[in-house]
Amino acid sequence: MTVIIKECTREDLRQLQQISVETFNDTFKDQNSPENMKAYLEKAFNTKQLEKELSNISSEFYFILFNEELAGYLKVNRNDAQCEKMGDESLEIERIYISSKYQRKGLGKNLFNKAMEIAIRQNKKKIWLGVWEKNVDAINFYKKMGFVQTGAHSFYMGDEEQIDFIMTKTFIEP
Repeated sequence: MTVIIKECTREDLRQLQQISVETFNDTFKDQNSPENMKAYLEKAFNTKQLEKELSNISSEFYFILFNEELAGYLKVNRNDAQCEKMGDESLEIERIYISSKYQRKGLGKNLFNKAMEIAIRQNKKKIWLGVWEKNVDAINFYKKMGFVQTGAHSFYMGDEEQIDFIMTKTFIEP
């Protein structure tokens, strides 16, 4: 078993779009209407939007490969790229997406550890993320990683307002 994490670049746009749509759809399609899923996927993961995100110097993307196959990715944001104003000492984990066939293999933890490395390298004091209140598996994973709920914000799935818990992990450099 080999696990490789590599930075994602603009040349990886098509692969990023494919894994984004696949993982988001697999995770949330059973709990949302087809119309809202379609609207969200078209808005969040269209080529122009992903290219804009990849070009933002305050965001970083990393693919995770399992036995040389693309298994998922990580997106982190700092400064003005964060979805909420959390300040310069914060790093946002916007996405840890793992393909369903690669879940429960420790890959999410590998990506989480990569985010921690980035935060420490950039002298951040905390990491935060938003997670849908109904995504119990993800909430439990983040709690196990030391996150606590510190707030909530609205997330729109098509025309439906949903609530994301804001979870934060504060840490001290090793």
